[in-house]
Amino acid sequence: MKIRRAQAADVESIVRMLAADQLGVGRESTTDLAPYLRAFELIEADPNQLLVVADADAEPVGTLQLTIIPGLARGGALRGQIEAVRVRPDHRGAGLGERLVRWAIAEARGRGCALVQLTSDVTRTGAHRFYQRLGFTASHTGFKLALPAELR
Repeated sequence: MKIRRAQAADVESIVRMLAADQLGVGRESTTDLAPYLRAFELIEADPNQLLVVADADAEPVGTLQLTIIPGLARGGALRGQIEAVRVRPDHRGAGLGERLVRWAIAEARGRGCALVQLTSDVTRTGAHRFYQRLGFTASHTGFKLALPAELR
């Protein structure tokens, strides 16, 4: 298994992993990749963003995004934000998700981050147990506000 920076050619595979998820099934689609490719270009242009894939036999089977967030809190500490951890359904249960998250933690540490954080949907109780097993604590309550497309 090799973890590497994602390339534009990986976007469709990444979107398929997002769409194969219980929450993504209704909100992600490979029908039109243009918005995903635009987002990929923004990610690639930002040195504080790192979108990676895990390859098995030269094929993406896992992904996550790591964002390095500078801030004034905690004495001006950097934070690593892990997002969109996904493993292709036929590769789940083999430790790939753990390997991806541990890789992101090491990358954040190497970039000088004081902590690593993530959010997980309240319905993903299995994911909560997974993150707790890796040492994460459920220390905060997260809030989201959806912004309608017509107002963006």
